[in-house]
Amino acid sequence: MAARTIIIDHGSGFLKAGLSGWNEPQMVFPSVVNYIPCRENPGPSYARRRVSLGIDIYHPDTFSYPVQRGRVLNWEGVEHIWSFVLETHRREHEDSPVIVTESPLREPVDRQKTLEIMFELLDVRSILLADQLEMSLYASGLLTGVVVDSGYGLTRVQPFHLGHPLQPSGKTLEFAGQDLSAYLFKSLFKEDSNQHNLFQLDTVTNTQMNKCYVPQNLGEALDFRQSLPNGSDENNTYQLPDGTPVELTPMQRLAPEMFFSPQVFDLEGPSISQAVLDSIQTCEASLHPLLISHVVACGGNTLYPGFTKRLYKELIEHHFSSTKTTVWVGSNRNFSVWLGASVVAHLSTYKSEWMTKEEYEESLRL
Repeated sequence: MAARTIIIDHGSGFLKAGLSGWNEPQMVFPSVVNYIPCRENPGPSYARRRVSLGIDIYHPDTFSYPVQRGRVLNWEGVEHIWSFVLETHRREHEDSPVIVTESPLREPVDRQKTLEIMFELLDVRSILLADQLEMSLYASGLLTGVVVDSGYGLTRVQPFHLGHPLQPSGKTLEFAGQDLSAYLFKSLFKEDSNQHNLFQLDTVTNTQMNKCYVPQNLGEALDFRQSLPNGSDENNTYQLPDGTPVELTPMQRLAPEMFFSPQVFDLEGPSISQAVLDSIQTCEASLHPLLISHVVACGGNTLYPGFTKRLYKELIEHHFSSTKTTVWVGSNRNFSVWLGASVVAHLSTYKSEWMTKEEYEESLRL
């Protein structure tokens, strides 16, 4: 709609925001707010506490995620984050339209609340609410395929044909990055685990980002890691606050196996690869070859070393007849939703999908 559209992709774990036309969002930060009692009003209610972004190191037990499992639980926190994003970008682009991506799990009341905040509280001139999985598809340059998106709160699978979702073939798996984090917290720190302990939080984050990977065969990987002598792999240790090194167990290194063997971690299935196959099977048979040859992997969890290779391996083991299986991956696939929205911002075909503030106010009078 305009050359300088502000795009906000608000996930359960991170918010990605920036101006359309860039190769990646200019703002990426944890979707976290914290409430701290005010000196003037130290009471317990939200109305008597001030909200701020991120984690306060002096009050590490006060932060929370306003969006959980793709659902908004704290609209005040969401409004505070959006306000910060818009205030930052409006310094140079005051009248920019806004794209807000939304989870397929959103209810109509959530959509209405989003419009209310944007138009009434943040004074946005025009807005487009964009489906996250559809945006991921567009980021790949495809119109037909199966989007496999695994982020912090949810893992979702959705087939598309010519840009339209094939309903009701979508699958939502409620295990994702936060479940992997929870496993590492409990595994590393046992009964002392505390997700508001900054040392533990940093240790788990560092382990996830720099030490975890997806094995191609869990049994073989376990045998290999168990055969290594202590101290032989420098990536196999983390340090306690006093500097004492601690050896990671094989299963801690292989924790992203969770996405392919959820039952090993006491999580309900199916695995992510089985969800893809089940999703395709529910579609019209004539579309199976096209869909299995256009599997689009995106989301932060797909960045784990070995993830896309394992997904491809398991899909070809159960492929449909002689159809060629292809897993499409991009280097910025953790930003796929945002990048797709950046593409849509310049498409005239989406002009009718935008809502202006005048149209919103008119709808309230009807």
